Amino acid sequence: MRFTSREGCSESIAYILIKFSLPLILSGVLQQLYNWADAFIVGNVVGELALAAVGATTTVINFYLMAVTGFTLGLSILFAQKYGSGETEHIPEILSTFSIVFGGVFIILSALGIAAAFPLLGLLHTTRDTVLLAGSYLKIIFAGIPFLAVYNVYAAALRGIGDSRAPFLAILFSSAINVGLDILFVAFLHWGVEGAAAASVLSQAAMAAFLIIYAVKKYPLLRYRLGKRVICRRALRQGVHFGLPPMIQSSVSAFGSLLLQNFMNGFGTQTVAAVTTAYRVDSIILLPIINLGSGISTMTAQSHGGGDGKKARKIFAVGTAMMTVVSLLLTLLIIPTGGHLIALFGAGAAAAEIGTQFFRRIAGFYVFYGLANAMRGYLEGLGDVLYSSIAGILSLGFRIAASYALAALFGNMVIAYAEAFSWVLLLLLYLFRMIWKKRQIKRQAHVGI
Repeated sequence: MRFTSREGCSESIAYILIKFSLPLILSGVLQQLYNWADAFIVGNVVGELALAAVGATTTVINFYLMAVTGFTLGLSILFAQKYGSGETEHIPEILSTFSIVFGGVFIILSALGIAAAFPLLGLLHTTRDTVLLAGSYLKIIFAGIPFLAVYNVYAAALRGIGDSRAPFLAILFSSAINVGLDILFVAFLHWGVEGAAAASVLSQAAMAAFLIIYAVKKYPLLRYRLGKRVICRRALRQGVHFGLPPMIQSSVSAFGSLLLQNFMNGFGTQTVAAVTTAYRVDSIILLPIINLGSGISTMTAQSHGGGDGKKARKIFAVGTAMMTVVSLLLTLLIIPTGGHLIALFGAGAAAAEIGTQFFRRIAGFYVFYGLANAMRGYLEGLGDVLYSSIAGILSLGFRIAASYALAALFGNMVIAYAEAFSWVLLLLLYLFRMIWKKRQIKRQAHVGI
């Protein structure tokens, strides 16, 4: 669907934002259940050591996942602009090109990851008591990355044409499979971390298959035939233009997380278990912020593609107000409950207390992160993906530097403070860009007069 509203009124924009973003939020929640189910069942059935081992692989896995989602974020904007401008004939060639190219690239990268699993964990100084379990888990998980790559290309196309419900249905289907297989493989067959990883890979394959079948059956626009022209050079250039900057930013962010994982490992197994589990909880809590930003981006891209700049600005204004409210509500939710949520994963009392302190420090900064995401969504919807990527990299560099520089002052809580301060910097960078763009528009209008 195209994002049209009754005369652009605020109520309609707010309603459409909620309608489009809610399935994205629910999709994100269910997608996190892959790791949540692994961590919850492994932590309670196998023990805290296995929980720490699964947590120790998070940053390595995220390096791949963030590359996939970063690139397809750019593709989603391209799909939305083509759809909004009425150039729908280009959508099938973009979809076919990147389904094949992107899937093929990640088959190769996943094979390299399997071969380098233990060396990567060694470089991160993964604790000796967890490294064997972590390596076994990681090798199996890598086998599912190509399925996620193809899934995300189709999800980007569907979101670009206004259908955020289909990816939610695919994830709902695969999450049910994942939880069932986790219980079977880990709790009944006692396959340990390997069973949890196998459950994730099988459910990811089911998710990709579900979404492809859904898209082909429901949308003739998303059908293509395999043949000589299945890879289009023009589509490849346009997709790389939109997808490469956020992919580089996401990959750099993931690499930075690897450095931070190495830094965090120095605080011991309890801190690793606490903070990695806290980030699992945090990743769920922040989904409304992230996906509302994605809704702003997609709606802005369709409006910008259709030449309606006034509506794009209205979307940003309404989205920013909604983002502020959502961020404050999430802060009030997580401060009293964060430690209890960590304990549910089988973490001990000491680890749960570390997690509680983590949330008390970082949650007060959610509103900064929310406002930064609203601005990011608007700028990326306009096609300004390069600046957004640069801002993200600068923010990450600051976070890493702050982690090392402030460790003596804040101890293991420096992980929370460094990230919170980086959100403030990110907001300032986007605010600067917004002011600059506004002045550019005024200058152009003045010259036109």
